[in-house]
Amino acid sequence: MPRLNEPMIVRLLWFLQLLFLGRVIGQMLVQFGGVDFLPPSSEWYSGVVDYPPLLFFQLTILGLQTWVNVNFTQESGFFIRRGRRFGKALIVFGVIYLLVMMTRYAVRMGLYPLERWTGGSIPIFFHWVLASYCITWGFRTISLQGSQPNPPSISRPRRLRRIVGTTISLVAIGGYFVWVSYLAAPAFFVWKIAGRAPLHAVRVETGQSFETVDGVRLVADVYHPIRAGIKQPTILVRLNYTNTLKQTLFARLIGRGWAEQGFTVVLQGTRGRYESGGEYVPFLHERHDGQATLRWLSQQRWFNGKVGTWGGSYFGYTQWAIADNESPSLSAMYIYESSTDFFRTLYRGGAFALQSALWWANTVHFESFENVTPELVERGANGFPVIEADDRSIADVDFYNDWTSHRQRDAFWYQVDGTRRASTTKAPVLLLAGWYDPFLQTQLDDFKALLGHPDAAVSMKSRLVIGPWGHAKNVVLPDGSTTMNFRFVSIANSFDWFDYHLNDRDAPKTAPVRIFVMGDNRWRDEQTWPLPRAVDTKLFLQSGGNAHEPRGDGQLALEALFDALPADVFTYNPLNPVPTRGGAFMGPGTAIKPQNSIESRPDVLSYTSSPLAEDVEVTGYVRATLVVSTDAPSTDFTAKLVDVYPDGSAYNIADGILRRTYDTNDQPVSITIQLGATSNVFKKGHQIRLDVSSSNFPLFDRNPNTGTRIAYETRPVAALQKIHQGVSTPSFIELPVVPDKGGVPLIRFHKRQ
Repeated sequence: MPRLNEPMIVRLLWFLQLLFLGRVIGQMLVQFGGVDFLPPSSEWYSGVVDYPPLLFFQLTILGLQTWVNVNFTQESGFFIRRGRRFGKALIVFGVIYLLVMMTRYAVRMGLYPLERWTGGSIPIFFHWVLASYCITWGFRTISLQGSQPNPPSISRPRRLRRIVGTTISLVAIGGYFVWVSYLAAPAFFVWKIAGRAPLHAVRVETGQSFETVDGVRLVADVYHPIRAGIKQPTILVRLNYTNTLKQTLFARLIGRGWAEQGFTVVLQGTRGRYESGGEYVPFLHERHDGQATLRWLSQQRWFNGKVGTWGGSYFGYTQWAIADNESPSLSAMYIYESSTDFFRTLYRGGAFALQSALWWANTVHFESFENVTPELVERGANGFPVIEADDRSIADVDFYNDWTSHRQRDAFWYQVDGTRRASTTKAPVLLLAGWYDPFLQTQLDDFKALLGHPDAAVSMKSRLVIGPWGHAKNVVLPDGSTTMNFRFVSIANSFDWFDYHLNDRDAPKTAPVRIFVMGDNRWRDEQTWPLPRAVDTKLFLQSGGNAHEPRGDGQLALEALFDALPADVFTYNPLNPVPTRGGAFMGPGTAIKPQNSIESRPDVLSYTSSPLAEDVEVTGYVRATLVVSTDAPSTDFTAKLVDVYPDGSAYNIADGILRRTYDTNDQPVSITIQLGATSNVFKKGHQIRLDVSSSNFPLFDRNPNTGTRIAYETRPVAALQKIHQGVSTPSFIELPVVPDKGGVPLIRFHKRQ
């Protein structure tokens, strides 16, 4: 190729270096000199590398440029001897670099109206300068080598170079599109789930930290909206995730998504999680660390005094732990699938929630929750004693040992759950719940406490939403339908909620309660929970002593029989428990599942109604009162409400368990099993069924029937269980039936053929 105007190329290189030097000096004047005639510090860098570490890279670049320019000016030195390939590589790199920076500018100007057309452009412009320098350097190198013949090469290296070049090009193109997607992802995501366009560009400060009183460093990433004023409201999320690529991308997505709407977002790792120091011990430090975090927030120059919190499960616990903080106090909380009562969540009806506890214990040994497999949980659950289930599964976990050994609400659980946190919170709460989530029942108790809160601002502004979800999982309903992705909903609802409570902006009016009615599969607004118009309706258990499996004679009827009926008898063997099929727990296999396979077992009693003559809606708390006897000093009884379809397929709606001690003299005792809350329409032609047994494993641990300490028992025994029914010993299930439009809460059945 012809030689270019060499003096002009060299002068252009010096000119481009001079421009970059001006950028470095300008930023130094702002950072260290405090000058006010230049743009503020935030306009000079994108936040990828903090300042002053950025200065080191800038000086390194200036040093390299000086070396190159002197070589070309003197026409001697290291860079004079570089070959044509080096020059071509510089040109290709420079063109890609320039294209990327031009794309960055276009995306920034296109997404954020407040940035048009010069906002945040200083670093972008000087990236253009550096890209231009690389291209000019490449042309100069090729020009110097233009008269030299290419070295001879054989075909194989040439083909290899072609393959390598093509591969590099494809990787570069793929990386380019991935990067563009990364830039636009938060804006697109928020628009998709909430219909909101981005308002602000975002600057991220990583690794912001402070030290607790006991010397542990808590680390956070802070997302700042640009051009949103000096101070903004803050959304705080305290994460117990590990710092994996997937979790980091999730954090960046929601952090930037909120910040683009004008909130400063603080995503902080709890002790031993994300990038924070210390040891991760669930529950132990969250109150003190959370309060210390609030004090740290109050000292930040960008904090305007208003802070909202967001998150579910353990994230939700970190919110309740600081709900009563005085200064600064929380302005709003958004809690999904979590509660103030972890003890009762793990000990429903007195039985230990083994599946959820063991799944959680396993997560501490993996980088991601997804690495915990059903096989690991099964390996730990299958064996005695229960306290060693973690050892059998993966390793000894101290907090699992605490959970399984503290089976009463003692000092350990008072430290975990605190006292009446829902009644002492300083902020209104949006509760998002799932019909098949293990926290549902205690979360509903929290909502009841919020409604009775002495502060009207809390009681009147708190909200409850219950959908057809498991624990942060979507549920496929029996007809194959599903609703909007749970995680999308948990984020989408936050924008209006925080806008109203943190920014004092108008938001769409919402009902105090919104529920998803299964069966009809539709959303409905309500004014309170539970529904005052629901009428508790009893269906009585009846059989001739043969309620084993659905083909037996177990029935549900509207009236109790006056004749004496034989008891239904079954043997509960802890070594052969009824396996869990769906229900409310953490991990895979949750929610709605067919029950037919387990209903054929001899230790499952099934009581089934006649087909319904019309739709029946059951919304509220379901209870089963059973008259039982046993030859075990301590045992369990379980109850499960089932929706039976016309084709015979049966699906679980709600379930419960009761663990207690008994006299072994075979005297009948009336017990009540709480099946929890639900909302389901049993459709015309369907049947209502109650399944009764003594195990639901591994959702709950097995009662060994010995009356000894269950956590340490290794020698379980079988128990003979009886369910009694009759005029003096009626057993029944109580359903909260919602009246139809006529106002009459009736259950009508077709007559049995």
